[in-house]
Amino acid sequence: MDKKKVVLAYSGGLDTSFCCIYLTRDLGYEVHSVIVNTGGFSDEELKGVEERAYQMGVTSHHVVDETENFYNTCVRFLIYGNVLKNNTYPLSVSAERVSQATAIANYAKEIGAEYVAHGSTGAGNDQVRFDMIFNILVPEVQIITPIRDLKLSREAEIEYLKKHGVEMNFEKAKYSINKGIWGTSVGGKETLTSNLGLPEEAWPTQVTETEPRTLELVFDQGELVGINNEKYDHPTKAIQALQAIAQPYGIGRDIHVGDTIIGIKGRVGFEAAAPMVIIKAHHTLEKHVLTKWQLSWKDQLSAFYGNWLHEGQFHDPIMRNMEAFLTDTQKNVSGKVFVQLYPYRFQVVGIESDHDLMSNKFGSYGEMNNSWSGEDVKGFSKIFGNQVMIYHKVNGTNE
Repeated sequence: MDKKKVVLAYSGGLDTSFCCIYLTRDLGYEVHSVIVNTGGFSDEELKGVEERAYQMGVTSHHVVDETENFYNTCVRFLIYGNVLKNNTYPLSVSAERVSQATAIANYAKEIGAEYVAHGSTGAGNDQVRFDMIFNILVPEVQIITPIRDLKLSREAEIEYLKKHGVEMNFEKAKYSINKGIWGTSVGGKETLTSNLGLPEEAWPTQVTETEPRTLELVFDQGELVGINNEKYDHPTKAIQALQAIAQPYGIGRDIHVGDTIIGIKGRVGFEAAAPMVIIKAHHTLEKHVLTKWQLSWKDQLSAFYGNWLHEGQFHDPIMRNMEAFLTDTQKNVSGKVFVQLYPYRFQVVGIESDHDLMSNKFGSYGEMNNSWSGEDVKGFSKIFGNQVMIYHKVNGTNE
């Protein structure tokens, strides 16, 4: 009798390690593990994950490198839109989950799997993102979620793995860490509370840089293409280079509190030095080169885009419509942004751009102008408030 073939979304962490053992040994499935790299794994780390997967009994292990595709189809629009969930979180993990689920669904189709499995719990957003995208892209494939179905705690998973002779750093496993090109999330016992911060040792990158440093970030039509005198052949390379520079300063650490898809409040730590610096630098450049109403409509559509992506709805066609708008707004978002790095913080100092609308040829704010007279302003002010004046006069509210 043939074993049932299941594709397991695998990272080598605690949850997916449990799933691997449980599916192979307890349920007797033929497990094909897949790790989707969205820029968070080195070649050495990927090799270690593969070795662990085979040690745990998988039939095959496959690596999908989605880094550039993840940027091209998703991250660049988060930059164009300056997307920060609740003005805090750059969608580090929620964005990459969409890319990972899509890649896993495509692989399940490719090898003809009857099942797909993931290690999501029953309390968070990932279960909805994975389930929904699998239902959209591979509706004929059944979904298995052992940790959600068995209602397991991290402590129970650790005991199970120890019982089956699995050796891993269980102290480190007390924190759920998800790393990608757009940031790293950190979840643990402290983030289950409303008042506790993460201890220093829980952060994946320790602070080692203390001397201030100035960077020149070069943008071309909204995309980061250079740092100082270094040009990169793809923005992912620029992001990774900036991450290596800024992360040791402890920049981009925070704890996000948000509303989950399933209606409860959730809390997660994250470190995202490059995303935070890029978004703030890009936004500053935009404020110089875009008009008032371009900025206004971008803010509104970007907030919706970020929320809908956060909730896993990447495949809704409205997302392509908004991406077309966001792309069109970036035609003149080119130039240099100067950023100062300090331990635990950074400052956007200023910009240089051929498209800068803040030109002293037209006047200096609060000082003088060269394009209109005082009489022009008097007439404009009268006309600009005319309808509101009529309203108050008709309704007697200005008496």
